[in-house]
Amino acid sequence: MRFSETPLVGAYTIDISPIADARGFFAKAWSLQDLERAGLDPTLVQCSIAWNKAKGTLRGMHFQRPPFDEVKIVRCTRGSVLDVIVDLRPASATYRHWTSAELSDRNHRMLYIPKGFAHGYLTLTDDVEVYYHVSAPYSPDHADGVRWDDPAFGIEWPFPPQVISDRDQAWPRFGAL
Repeated sequence: MRFSETPLVGAYTIDISPIADARGFFAKAWSLQDLERAGLDPTLVQCSIAWNKAKGTLRGMHFQRPPFDEVKIVRCTRGSVLDVIVDLRPASATYRHWTSAELSDRNHRMLYIPKGFAHGYLTLTDDVEVYYHVSAPYSPDHADGVRWDDPAFGIEWPFPPQVISDRDQAWPRFGAL
């Protein structure tokens, strides 16, 4: 596994190191030792899958408040997404900054998202599946979010979303938190 820093402090892309032969390849997709060696939180308490029917589906921007704040490792196992994260940690040098990574079933890239970040994605293809490793159980009472189009962040989406839930459309602007 190869860990590459993103422009946001504490967030990383993770690329597999495939061992290939005539059959295809084999690669680690998660390793306690590799995550610890990279100084990342390896806690894993839940795995989740999100399936998205149509290109242009937006999910986000989600996070959980303490004590259920969570580290996420996100991978797209079918199709392609633009995965976006926003640093919401007031003491961070990259506070209110965002970055993105294309995650797909072809590039096998993952995104490590630290606690204190909002997370969301826009599907770039139809029939998309996204797989999450998370460090805390889902807690509806601690679930929160910010608007995907909030000018406080200025996220540059490749095209306007076509499908977005009422809940995601109703998240408050950042200044209202």
